[in-house]
Amino acid sequence: MLRSAGLFLSRRILQSCLANQPSFVFFDRSRKFTLLQTLRAGMDPATIAKRPHEEEDNGTQKRVKTTEDMEKEEVNTPEEGSADAGEKPKKARDGFPKNLKNRKGKEKNSRNPTRDRRGTRNREAAELAEAGEGEGEASGEPKAPRLPKRMRALLIGFCGSGYKGMQIQQNAKTIENALFDAMVRAGAVSQDNSDDPVKVGIHRAARTDAGVHAAGNVVSLKMITNVPGVPDMTARINEELPPEIRLWGHIRVQNSFNPRTLCDSRKYTYFFPTYTLIPPKPGSAQHRVLTEHAASLTPAMPSPIVDHPFWADSGDDAAADMARKRAWRIDPEQVAQLRVTAKKYLGTHNFHNFTVDGAFSDRSNQRYMKDMEISDPVVYGETEWISVLFHGQSFMMHQRKMMSILVLSCRTGTPAQVIDELYGPRDVLIPKMPALGLLLEEPLFDTYNLKVARANEKVTPDHADYRPPITFEPHREAMAAFKEKYVYDNMRRVEDRDGLFDAWIRMVDAYGGNDLLYLNPKGTIPQAAVIKLRERHRKGGFKEKKLFDATSFPEAQQSLGVEEEDEDEEAMEMDKRKRIDTEG
Repeated sequence: MLRSAGLFLSRRILQSCLANQPSFVFFDRSRKFTLLQTLRAGMDPATIAKRPHEEEDNGTQKRVKTTEDMEKEEVNTPEEGSADAGEKPKKARDGFPKNLKNRKGKEKNSRNPTRDRRGTRNREAAELAEAGEGEGEASGEPKAPRLPKRMRALLIGFCGSGYKGMQIQQNAKTIENALFDAMVRAGAVSQDNSDDPVKVGIHRAARTDAGVHAAGNVVSLKMITNVPGVPDMTARINEELPPEIRLWGHIRVQNSFNPRTLCDSRKYTYFFPTYTLIPPKPGSAQHRVLTEHAASLTPAMPSPIVDHPFWADSGDDAAADMARKRAWRIDPEQVAQLRVTAKKYLGTHNFHNFTVDGAFSDRSNQRYMKDMEISDPVVYGETEWISVLFHGQSFMMHQRKMMSILVLSCRTGTPAQVIDELYGPRDVLIPKMPALGLLLEEPLFDTYNLKVARANEKVTPDHADYRPPITFEPHREAMAAFKEKYVYDNMRRVEDRDGLFDAWIRMVDAYGGNDLLYLNPKGTIPQAAVIKLRERHRKGGFKEKKLFDATSFPEAQQSLGVEEEDEDEEAMEMDKRKRIDTEG
C-alpha cells in the first residue's frame, strides 16, 4: 500500500490507472492544498514519494520532477558568473497562491480614497520593465542611492481658482497633488515614495475648499533637502510648480510635527463690495416678506429697509442700477455698525448654525474667535471694497456663512443680537456669500514656536537639534506681491466683468419664503424660520446656487444668471469626523 497526501491507494490500482491517465490530482481538504504528481510508466510510486528533494513548491501545488523536466532545467540553467546565476526563486507563503490579492489592503483603500494613488507608479514601472523600457535595475543600471529625508514644514501660497481644494484627491486637480508631483520631479521626494503621499507623512494646517485662495498655508512631510546638483531646493521646486502656487520656504521641524493639531489659530480675510449693504430693492420678494413680517411683530415695528434713498431714482434698467451701485459709497455710520456686529463673534460660541449638519448638542461646534477687524473702505476702479479679518482658533464650515450674517443683518437693519440668537439651540438656514472673496492669510504656531525657542536655548543655530520658529515674516513682501497679482486682480476682474456679488444679492432678494425672517427689527428668530431636523428640503426653502462656490469664470461670460439651483449642500450628511477634518 502507498500512502500519498493522506490517501491510500494500492500499487496495483495505481499502476492500472497509469496505463490510461499518467497524471493524477489528489486534493486533501484537511491540509487545504492541491498536490499534482506526474507518474511515468515503469517508475515506482513509492520511490517517487521518497524524493522530496526533487519537488518544487510553486505556492499552489507540488509536482514531482520527471527525467524530461530535469533535462530541460539543465538546458536553461544559467552559467556561472551570469547575471541570473545564484538567484533563487522566492517561495510563496504556504497555502497562499502568488496571485492572491491582499483583500485587507483593498478594503482600506475603499474606506480611504485619498490613498488610492498607492502603487500606481510602481505598477507602471513594472509594466515598463517587462516591456524592456524600464530604468534602473530592470535595465541593468544601478539603483540611485537613497538620500536622507527629514520632517519639514513647507510654507506655501496659492490661488485656488480652477483647483478642487487643498487636500490630495485621486484623479483631481488639487493644490497638494500639484505640490507633491512637483517635489517628486525636483527630487525632494524619492521615486520609491512617489506613488503614495502617505509614505512621506503629508499633513496640512488648513484645508481650503475648492476655489479658495491662500497667501500662506503650511504643509508638513518628510522630504529630501540635499540633492546633488540642487543648491536651492525652494527655487528648484518652484520651477516645477505652476505660477499660481508658490513655495515660500521650508523649515526643519520636530519629527512628530503635525500642522493641523499644532496650529494655534488661523487668519482669514473676506473682501466684498460695499454696495452689497444697500437694502433690498422695493418690489422684490425679500423686501415684501421682511416689511410684512416687521408689521406683524408685537408691537408693530417699521422696517428699516423702507424708503431707502438709494432706490428713490431707481428704474427697470438693471445696467443703470448696476452703474449706480458701483458709484455708491458707504457712510461712516454703516462702517461703525459693521464693527459693532462683528464683535458679536468674539469669544467662545456654539457655531452649529454656521456649519453643515451641526447639532447644537455637539461640543465640537464650540469655537473661539480671537479678533475681528473691519478695514476702512477702499475704491478700486469704480467699485468700493471693504475687508473683514477673522482671527480664530479654528473655523467650522463656513466662514462665508459668518460673512453672510454680517452683511445681511447690516443691510436690513437687523440688531447685532441676532448673532446671539444664532448661537442658541434653534436651527436656521444661513446662506453662504460667494467664495470669490475668501482668502486664508496664514496659520499661526505660537505655542510650538515658544516650545522650540526654549529648547533652542541649549544649542546653537548650526546644531542638528536646532529648530527654527514657523513664521511667514521673512516672506511678507513676496506674499503681498503674489496676493495682488493672483488673488486681488482676479477678484476685481471677475466682479467688474460679471457683477458676481450683485448676482448673489439678487438671488437673496428674489427669495420670498420664511427662512430669512430672522432678519427683522427685533433681531429674534421667529418660529416660522426654524428648520426642523432633516427638513432641509422643505417646500419654500431657500436654495443656493453652485456658481457662487466658484472663483473663476469663462472670459466670454458677460453676466451671471441665478436660475440654476445648487445641489443643496445643506442637505448633505456629514459625520463629525469629516467635519473636524475639513476645519481650517
